[in-house]
Amino acid sequence: MAAASAPIAVKEALSLAGLGINPQFFTFTHVTMESEKFICVRENAPQNSVVIIDTAMPLQPLRRPITADSALMNPTSRVIALKVQVQGSMMDHLQIFNIEAKAKMKTYQMSEPVQFWKWISPTTLGLVTAGSVYHWSIEGNSEPVRCFDRTSKMVGGQTQIINYRCDPAQKWLVLIGISAGTPERPQLVKGNMQLFSVDQQKSQELEAHAAAFASIKIAGSETPSTVIAFATKTITGGQLLSKLHVIELGAQPGKANFRKQADLFFPPDFADDFPVAMQVSQKYALVYVITKLGLLFVYDLETATAVYRNRISPEQIFLTTDSPTTGGFYAVNRRGQVLIANVNENTIVPFVSNQLGNLELAVNLAKRGNLPGAENLVVQRFQELFAQMKYKEAAELAAESPQGILRKPETILRFQSVPAIPGQTSPLLQYFGALLSKGSLNAIEAIELSKLVLAQNKRNLLENWLNEDKLECSEELGDLVKPVDAEMALKVYIKARAAAKVVATLAERREFDRILKYSQQIGYRPDFLFLLQTIMTTDAGAAVDFAINMGRMEGGCPLDYNTITNLFLQRNMIREATTFLLDVLKPNLPEHAMLQTRVLEVNLLMFPKVAEAILATRMITHYDRPRIAQLCEKAGLYHRALEHYTDLMDIKRVVVNTHSISPQALVEYFGTLSREWALECMKEILLVNPRANLQIVVQIAKEYSEQLGLEECVKIFEQFKSYEGLYFFLQPLIATSEDKKIHFKYIEAAAKMNQLQEVERVTRESNHYDPEKVLDFLLDIKLPDSRPLINVCDRFNYVPQLIHHLYSNKLLRYIEGYVQKVNPGNTHIVVGKLIDEEAPEDFIKGLIISVRSLLPVEPLVEACEKRNRLRLLTTFLEHLVAEGSKDVHVHNAIGKILIDTNNNPEHFLNTNPYYDPRVVGKHCEKRDPLLACVAYKKGQCDDELIAVTSKNSLFKIQSRYVVERQDDELWAKVLDPKNKFRRQLIDQVVSTALPESKSPEQVSKAVMAFMTADLPHELIELLEKIVLQNSAFSGNPNLQNLLLLTAIKVDTTRVMDYINRLDNFDGPAVGEIAVAAELYEEAFAIYKKFSHNVLAVNVLLDNIGSIERAVDFATRVEESEVWTQVGKAQLREGRIGDAIDSFIRANDVSLYSEVIMAAELAEAFEELVKYLIMVRKTVKESKVDGELLYAYAKINKLEQMEAFLEEPNVANLQAVGDRCFDEALYEAAKVIFTHISNWQRLASTLLKLKQFQQAVEAARNADSMRTWKEVCFACVDAEEFRLAHTCGLNIIVQVDDLEEVSDYYQNRGCFSELIALMESGLGLDRAHMGIFTELGILYARYRPEKLMEHLKLFATRVNIPKLIRVCEEQMHWQELTFLYIQYDEFDNAAMTIINHSPDAWDHMQFKDVAVKVANLEIQYKSITFYLEEHPDLLNDLLNVLKRRIDHSRVVDILRKANSLPLIKPYLIAVQSDDVIAVNEALHELYIEEEDYGKLRESVDHYVNFEQIGLAQQLEEHELLEFRRIAGYIYRKNGRWEQSIALAKEDNLYRDAMDTAAASGSRKLAEDLLYFFVEQGKKECFAACLYTCYDLIRCDVAIELSWVNKMMDCSTPYLLQYLREYTIKIDDLIKDKLDAIKERKELEEQQKEALQQQNMYQPLIPLALPAPPGAMGMPDSGYASYGGGYEFGANSGGMGMPPPLYGMPQMAGY
Repeated sequence: MAAASAPIAVKEALSLAGLGINPQFFTFTHVTMESEKFICVRENAPQNSVVIIDTAMPLQPLRRPITADSALMNPTSRVIALKVQVQGSMMDHLQIFNIEAKAKMKTYQMSEPVQFWKWISPTTLGLVTAGSVYHWSIEGNSEPVRCFDRTSKMVGGQTQIINYRCDPAQKWLVLIGISAGTPERPQLVKGNMQLFSVDQQKSQELEAHAAAFASIKIAGSETPSTVIAFATKTITGGQLLSKLHVIELGAQPGKANFRKQADLFFPPDFADDFPVAMQVSQKYALVYVITKLGLLFVYDLETATAVYRNRISPEQIFLTTDSPTTGGFYAVNRRGQVLIANVNENTIVPFVSNQLGNLELAVNLAKRGNLPGAENLVVQRFQELFAQMKYKEAAELAAESPQGILRKPETILRFQSVPAIPGQTSPLLQYFGALLSKGSLNAIEAIELSKLVLAQNKRNLLENWLNEDKLECSEELGDLVKPVDAEMALKVYIKARAAAKVVATLAERREFDRILKYSQQIGYRPDFLFLLQTIMTTDAGAAVDFAINMGRMEGGCPLDYNTITNLFLQRNMIREATTFLLDVLKPNLPEHAMLQTRVLEVNLLMFPKVAEAILATRMITHYDRPRIAQLCEKAGLYHRALEHYTDLMDIKRVVVNTHSISPQALVEYFGTLSREWALECMKEILLVNPRANLQIVVQIAKEYSEQLGLEECVKIFEQFKSYEGLYFFLQPLIATSEDKKIHFKYIEAAAKMNQLQEVERVTRESNHYDPEKVLDFLLDIKLPDSRPLINVCDRFNYVPQLIHHLYSNKLLRYIEGYVQKVNPGNTHIVVGKLIDEEAPEDFIKGLIISVRSLLPVEPLVEACEKRNRLRLLTTFLEHLVAEGSKDVHVHNAIGKILIDTNNNPEHFLNTNPYYDPRVVGKHCEKRDPLLACVAYKKGQCDDELIAVTSKNSLFKIQSRYVVERQDDELWAKVLDPKNKFRRQLIDQVVSTALPESKSPEQVSKAVMAFMTADLPHELIELLEKIVLQNSAFSGNPNLQNLLLLTAIKVDTTRVMDYINRLDNFDGPAVGEIAVAAELYEEAFAIYKKFSHNVLAVNVLLDNIGSIERAVDFATRVEESEVWTQVGKAQLREGRIGDAIDSFIRANDVSLYSEVIMAAELAEAFEELVKYLIMVRKTVKESKVDGELLYAYAKINKLEQMEAFLEEPNVANLQAVGDRCFDEALYEAAKVIFTHISNWQRLASTLLKLKQFQQAVEAARNADSMRTWKEVCFACVDAEEFRLAHTCGLNIIVQVDDLEEVSDYYQNRGCFSELIALMESGLGLDRAHMGIFTELGILYARYRPEKLMEHLKLFATRVNIPKLIRVCEEQMHWQELTFLYIQYDEFDNAAMTIINHSPDAWDHMQFKDVAVKVANLEIQYKSITFYLEEHPDLLNDLLNVLKRRIDHSRVVDILRKANSLPLIKPYLIAVQSDDVIAVNEALHELYIEEEDYGKLRESVDHYVNFEQIGLAQQLEEHELLEFRRIAGYIYRKNGRWEQSIALAKEDNLYRDAMDTAAASGSRKLAEDLLYFFVEQGKKECFAACLYTCYDLIRCDVAIELSWVNKMMDCSTPYLLQYLREYTIKIDDLIKDKLDAIKERKELEEQQKEALQQQNMYQPLIPLALPAPPGAMGMPDSGYASYGGGYEFGANSGGMGMPPPLYGMPQMAGY
């Protein structure tokens, strides 16, 4: 069937490969398409990314670097869901991102992997895990909710989930999966479906491959029902059954359950094919079933009737989604094609009615989808129902008629013509009821129904229908409703977009604001000026609102602002004009400067406060500022005048009016002036009234001190001698200013004003004045209060000057106050200064005592000690100690006093815990070093004690102190080689300190110190004295170890003696150190002494290197561990036999791996067998058994191998066999592979042994594609083609391996054998497209004579694109053409035939191809082709193409080739299209052939040609009939004179008379009449009177006939004229009588017409605006500014403008 007439149209929407996506990602796991909007492709190479394709913009894919296991685009929005497996776990991490907002919306981590997921709605994801199904909403923070658990058939790794769906209400859920087929037919995949009811919480298992939900309205039910459609393909009783089921879900109790089913017919070539997807078109109520191999089944949803079946894709389809907008679906195949299939609306109904013969289904489809093609059926059915008086059924049919073919006025008239039966609903109402139940009514139907409803006074029904949009609104309907309900009529006008009627209605209702909104909304422009004038006469407020709304209209105000303003001002509506102008001036545009000036002038003259308010808002800035400044000054608005003046003199004149200007406003104004002008104005203000204006000037100076400059402001105040102003000006600046001058000026001003508290505060708090300058000022001014002076001196360290000043002026109380209250911390300075001033000692002591604990002791002690008056503090210090003071400085001072007075200082030094030993010890060094040692020892002052003892040679005290301290750092310091007193200290330590010590810790610390100091000889002497001589430490193991270690390090000759003499040391540890020191014999002696035989033998083997001594030693001790060590050494030395003997004597199997490796390297397999036999007795390891088996293989003991294999063993036989195979031990490998039944490896082994027949049998047992290929290729190489053929048949059934086999055969030149193999493969049960395709390729290359037969037999089973490429390479043009036709590539087929016509052309075939090409240029090429090669068949071709080609172009082609006569039959056939080029070409042919009959017929029937040009051409023709045709053409084109003249020349008087009558011209008719009189043609004269009766005047006719004696010829004309005249008079008299009778009715109609002549008549004012004084101002707003208006005699009215901006002159203000 041609694609153009197919009911389902399939085309390629886009190609994923064309978008740069690698074909390896065209799989179910990488491509997702959740809706018709987006396609999502997940790429893994060259980098991880996700490609998002918007089907509306497919050429602009969005690629993002995203790593995910799965990606799903939201069905409606640019939101993507991603799934990633958490590393190191089985959990999946789910994320949802908004791509446009670039934000993460939601995330969740599942505790188990998600096997399948899908968007079930725009806001919900369905998640399928191993055991359950969850729903996860993307809204809010909710987590996935478990909906149901998977049933037993749906759980497990054998079932792959391929889809999950739900109905729109999410009350029914279905999960679909597939699993492996049955054993009897494994290639047929099994489908499983789990249907779950949310309401019932129950599941049902079914066998199905695909399913979908739908909603249909079942007969007898008022509400739509939910149905499920599913497709099954099962084997029952050995038979293959394929079904489509449609079942109603949730049927109501008591009602029959809707259930339909139909067979799915699969062709024999698709026996193992199965459904993979199902989509339902709600638009057409069709079910689409798509199979894996590309078959499409289309069924009617309501009846389950088969509609269509075809293959839509040669490649496997793995993904589909529905397309609600088109009523079809999208599909993606393995090639990356995104196909879209939808209903061919022009052909499906004819297809169902004609091809299927199902008229009922055709009508139902047409009604459901509003499709063409069933018009005749529907009309015929309607007429039958009407004839049978089944008006209800006829009404329903008309209401549902496709494309509304029956919804015409004729149908309404037909129902109206049927009389109503009393007690029953009239047929007309039944018709309207059916229309309302199905949808809405058109304009004609709405008017007719409204007439009926209004006649019955049922307006509520009409209103309900309008609210439900059941009626199509029109202006006529509004006119019909308006007399009854104006509000309803307004709604109708609005919906009908009758703008003029809407505006008129709103104006009548006085809803002017709605007029603007409506007009702006629909773009209508009423008469705004008239509307505004009308509103002003009735409601001023409404007029303002209307004007403001006009100003806010999009596109600008329809009226000029000045015009609107003048209208308001002419009516004295100043308030309204101001309100309007303020609204329109909000944008503050420069072009509105005049309006801004106008609104300010009017209000400054009338209402200054309003102008003040407008200026305060600063909303307008482009007015005439000088003019407004003058008006503001006159109105007393000095502040606003200042803002607008720009001249300094004007400003100085106005600024002095401070009494009328707000201080705050004045201050703000100064901020706008320049620095110089501001200073001048400040001086002007102070000059006019210094006292009154001082505060304002101070405030200005404060506010703008930075701009004006502090110094300038200060100068102004100083200029006017105003310390008060200076004080108040600087007061707020002190807190922020850091200028020292400012601070000094402020202190000076405050002092001058006697503000002592402020002076005290500033001197105390400020950090920015010059202390020296202030100090001098305060000393000079001599204030009565000394606190400011105290503050300055205390803060800036002028305390000595302060004490000198106070003591000199006898102000001792301020000294006491300063020490006690201000700063006790400076008491030491005060005391020192008083001592220097030689103040009385009692005063000083009393001052110190008065401060007590607040006094810092250290500086006080320092001050007194420096002046050698420390004893002055004795009483004070004793008081502190008595009070419990623990201050170190207090106790240091007491200690110094006791030492200086020698008052038992040792007792103080040993018992007092609070003094500082360093400070006191330092004080003692020069007085008594022993006392210093006591102090330093108490405080552990190591450095100081070492220094003082070394200085005074007190080494015995030093050695005892060092030993007792046990401090590593101290030991390191005294034993440092840089210490010149080290020798003396060591002697005292050895001779005195250590012998006196009884503490092991002190001895140990001393020994460690010697070791750390690297004094080994001294240490040995010390240790020998302690350890070898009888002492308390002789048996100490640590000291013995230390002695041995030191000897090993320093004097190795003593080590062996120490080993023999000492018994209490750590033998293993010392032995290890001896080995490290390379004292191997000593180490061997130590290990042997302590019976560590293994360590001893290791020394012999590893260090001494004597295996013979080690063997002797092992023989003596006879220990397994020793033999093991010996065996290891022998193994390392390569003595494999000896090593194995040693391991056997040790019975040690722990090193079997090393032994095996060494034996294999040494090829010592005989010895290895003995060892492994021993090892197997205790070790059950796979490696041991495997190595033993391998050793048997290496020494070719096959009998022992077979015996070993028969015994129980744990060897990895596969690994051993592979190892033997790799090392060419094929016989051994054969034994092993035979034993373990590894047929694959056995086959490879047999191939190595050239045993091909056995290899084929092994391959058959292996049933592995890799093995089959290996055996096949080996047999081909060995030319065992019979065996290779057997293997090849098992390989080529796999698509992926077919090409490899073919290439192998071809590369070796085995073409005949390969063709025979492929021919045999055609008969296999599992024969696939690849076999048929490959055989076609082979025929094309090597057997071209068989190719066409093969293609014709198996055209549906070959890969056509692939064969096309091969045929093109091999130049098989006939076969290539056939393939192009089969693949619907008609363009390429046509071009192939044209370019290679000798081989490929066949006329019938070319006609079929040419009519189907998509590129029309090819059709024109085919015309040229036929013209050149087959001109006799050109007309036949053109007749086929005539519906698709441009006839003008065809004519042009043939005209250029001078071959127009050749296509005359074609031109005649297509002339019905009335094409200019065709008509003119035929005219040329007719003229050339002198066929005037055909030419006249063509001119009569067709008008598209150059008529005047043809007439001019024919006018000169020699044949009369052609000239007659020329006259005829002139007549048709209104060239009457030319036509008549031409007819006169040829004596064609009848043609002339007909032309004159047709022209309607009296002059032409009468001229022709004169011509006949002149020529004496009486008969023609009479005929002309008859023909041109309506044109010829009666008087002319009678005159000509009487004068020329032709009255007999004119008498019939005269009689007819008189009869007609009499009838007209009678009609006039009758009309007069009828007019008198109807006069009253006409008068009433005229009255009604007059009332509706002007729609604005009720709004037009009856007179001009009220005279002056008639309109008073309202009580609020403007009335508060001075009462009403008074008008003079010259006030303006509507006709004459007033003097000032349209405003009347004011008599008073």
